[in-house]
Amino acid sequence: MNEKVDVCVVGAGHAGCEAALACARLGLETVIFTVSIDSIAMMPCNPNVGGTSKGHLVREIDALGGEMGKNIDKTFIQSKMLNRSKGPAVHSLRAQADKAEYSRAMRKVLENQDHLTIRQAEICELLYEKKNNVDNELEDHTDIHSENNHVGKNKVYQITGVKTYTNTIYECKAVILCTGTYLKARCLCGEAITYTGPNGLQSADHLTESLKNLGIEIRRFKTGTPARMDKRSIDFNKMEEQFGDEKITPFSFSTDPEDVQIDQVSCWLTYTNEKTHEIIRNNLDRSPIYAGVIEGTGPRYCPSIEDKVVKFADKERHQVFLEPEGLHTNEMYVGGMSSSLPEDVQLAMYRTVPGLEHCKIVRNAYAIEYDCIDPRQLYPTLEFKKIKGLFSGGQFNGSSGYEEAAAQGLLAGMNAALTILGKEPVILDRSQAYIGVLIDDLVTKENNEPYRMMTSRAEYRLILRQDNADLRLRQIGYEVGLVSKEQYDKMLHKKEMIEQEIERLKNTVIGASKDHQEFMAAHGSSQLKTGTNLAELMCRPELSYEILSEIDPKRKPLPEDVIEQVEIEIKYEGYIERQLKQVEQFKKMERKLIPTDLDYNDVKSLRLEARQKLISYRPVSLGQASRISGVSPADISVLLIYMEQKYRSLRKEKVE
Repeated sequence: MNEKVDVCVVGAGHAGCEAALACARLGLETVIFTVSIDSIAMMPCNPNVGGTSKGHLVREIDALGGEMGKNIDKTFIQSKMLNRSKGPAVHSLRAQADKAEYSRAMRKVLENQDHLTIRQAEICELLYEKKNNVDNELEDHTDIHSENNHVGKNKVYQITGVKTYTNTIYECKAVILCTGTYLKARCLCGEAITYTGPNGLQSADHLTESLKNLGIEIRRFKTGTPARMDKRSIDFNKMEEQFGDEKITPFSFSTDPEDVQIDQVSCWLTYTNEKTHEIIRNNLDRSPIYAGVIEGTGPRYCPSIEDKVVKFADKERHQVFLEPEGLHTNEMYVGGMSSSLPEDVQLAMYRTVPGLEHCKIVRNAYAIEYDCIDPRQLYPTLEFKKIKGLFSGGQFNGSSGYEEAAAQGLLAGMNAALTILGKEPVILDRSQAYIGVLIDDLVTKENNEPYRMMTSRAEYRLILRQDNADLRLRQIGYEVGLVSKEQYDKMLHKKEMIEQEIERLKNTVIGASKDHQEFMAAHGSSQLKTGTNLAELMCRPELSYEILSEIDPKRKPLPEDVIEQVEIEIKYEGYIERQLKQVEQFKKMERKLIPTDLDYNDVKSLRLEARQKLISYRPVSLGQASRISGVSPADISVLLIYMEQKYRSLRKEKVE
C-alpha cells in the first residue's frame, strides 16, 4: 500500500498532538501515528499540567495557538497559582488533571480536526533520498562531534516518507518525530524487566536502526514514576489537606474565567521518615539504578526516592503528595516517591509513611529506559541539520515533562508546515519566550540528562512572565495562521487598555490635601509633601491599584487581566526597563547571522576546541555561538572579524 500526505507525525503524546494540530490547522494533509489509539495525550506519570516555569510554557503554547491550555481548562479537577508570595516573574499556574478526561478530550479534538488522520501503526523506517549528488552509501560515521562529520553541502538528505511495520508506505514532504519514551523502551521494577512502553503499552522497537542508518546519534535516557494507591486504603486524617485556589485562573487566554470556577478536589501532603529511608538503604542492591542494570541517565531534578535517600543523606524526611488521578477512579498518585525497587520493598517502604500504613498498590512504581537523540543535531527550528524535512520534538529530544514536550511539538509542527509552504520558519529567542530558552538550551548546550525547564534558566524572566504571554506571542501565532483574527484583535484591545490606563495613572496628580493625608495614614504609607501622580503612589509596596480606587474617582471598570498588567508594569517599571536594555544588547548578537555553509577550517585564528564545537553545532548566529561550551569570547571576536572581512570581500567582488 502507498499513500501520499504532506506531513507524517510519529507519536501521539503531548508533542505529537501539538505538532499534528499545527500542521493540519495550516491546511496540510497530516497523518499522526501511534502504537495505541488509547495513548493519545496520555499522562503516564504525574496527573497535572503546569507548575513552576512549566505553567509559563503552557501559557506560551496557548498564546501561539496550541491546544494544551484549552484542554486542561476543560479537564482539571484542582488549580493553584504557585509562588504567589514571590514576585510576578515566578508565578506559575498548576492544575491537577483528570487523566482519562484529558486524554479523551484531546483525542476528540484530533478526531474532529480537518486535514488530520489518526493511524494506529508502528513506524519502522524513514524513507529519504540523497541531495547534491551524494554517494548512494552513507558514511560509516555517526559521531556529530567529529570534524569530519561536517554538516555541509555534501551531507544533506531529504525525507520522502515513512514505512509502517505492515509495509504501508506514506510519501510525505516532512516527518516530525515525537516518539516520547517508546523507542526500544523497557520498564524496570526490581529484578523484573518488561520490554514495553509506559503503562504496559507496546514499545516501538524498529525505528532506532533506521535513525542510526541516517547518521543520527542515539543516546539512552531513563525516567520513572511512583506507585498508584487505592484511595480506600489511605488514612487521610494523618495527612495535611491541600486546597486549590478560591479564585481559579484559566490557562488559556481564550477561556472565559467564569467557566473554570468549579468545585475542586483536594490533594494531600505527608512525609517519609527514617524508617522509610532505612528500608531503602537496606535494599539498594536490589534497585536496578544501583545494581548497574539501568543504562540510561535519569533526570536530576526529578530523582527517584532511592536517589533522594542516597544523595541527600542529611535529610530526615522528604515530601510526599497524594494526588487523585481523576474523578471516576480511586487511584491516587504518590508524588515524590518514584522508584524502581522490587514490589515487596515498595510496599514495605510506602507503608512506613503516615497515612499509608495499610495502603494497597494498584500499579507498581517503575523506571523506564528509552532511546532518544542528542538535540545538538537540530537547528533552532527543530529540523535535523543533516536531513531536510525531518523535525523532532518532545522527550525524544532529551527533555522531560509534558509541557516541554508540547512546546517543542508545537514549534516543530509550525516550522515543518512553514517550510512546506515556502515561508520563513519561527525561531523564538531567549528574550521572547520560555519556549525560546528551552529550545536554545537543547540545541546549544550539552545536556547529559533529561532536560527540565526552570525559571532560573531564563535570563529575562521579568519580561517573560506567564501573565503576559499573549502580549508577547499572540502576533506570532496570528501571522503563522494558528491564532484567529478575533483572538488577535482581543489581544490588541487588551494592550490598548493597558497602555491607556498606565498613561492615565501617570497623568492623574493627587495633592497633599487633608483627605489624602488621612488616606495615607490609614494604609501605613508616608505623608505626601507635595502633589504626586497615582502611578508613583502605586510603586509604594503598601499601596495597590485596588487600594488607590478610594482616591481615584474617575477610574473606569477594567478587566482583571488588564488591571494585573497595569499594576505589574508600573510597580516594576525600572526593573523592566533595565532588562529591556539587556535584551537589546542580546539581540545585536542574535542578528549577526552565520552563513550555513561557512567553513570554520578557513577561520585560522580559531582555537581547535572552538573550531570543533562550531563545526559540530553549526550555530545560526553569533549569539548562539557564544553560548556553546568551549567557545570563548575571544573566539567570537575572531569569528566576527572573519565574517566582516568576508562580507567586505564579497561586496568588493560585486562592485568590480
